[in-house]
Amino acid sequence: MIRSLTAFLMVLTLSLAVQAVAVDEKPLADPVQEARARALMKEFRCLVCQNQSIEDSNAELAQDLRMIVRERIALGDSADNVRAYMVDRYGDWVLLNPPLKSSTIFLWASPFLVVLVILFVLVGRGRRTVAPVPLSDEETAKLAQLLEDTK
Repeated sequence: MIRSLTAFLMVLTLSLAVQAVAVDEKPLADPVQEARARALMKEFRCLVCQNQSIEDSNAELAQDLRMIVRERIALGDSADNVRAYMVDRYGDWVLLNPPLKSSTIFLWASPFLVVLVILFVLVGRGRRTVAPVPLSDEETAKLAQLLEDTK
């Protein structure tokens, strides 16, 4: 019983691992074109996963985008033409390394802005030392009474 359960769990685990691999049904027949297509696929972001290239993603949309890249390469488009086609269709966001221009300046500057805000907060905390307010005569008397009661 335990042996069959272990075998079942192993088969189940292995079958899940097989499904996790992105498989394209139709790579290009020309290995040079396929290599160009794969190199381009590494430059495009999966719009579902967002931090994976379409080459590494298992999402259906990534598979569709891989198919588009292959079609464009098969039609004879250059790498720049394929990039332009994808950017025209999906915007600069589709590029894993978007260009620096007015519409993406915040994207490029945001890490530096975050660091500046953190530094400003940390420096601001160090400067905010407030001198303690002296105790009133009544508070001093209460404190003295409490200290005597604890002895």
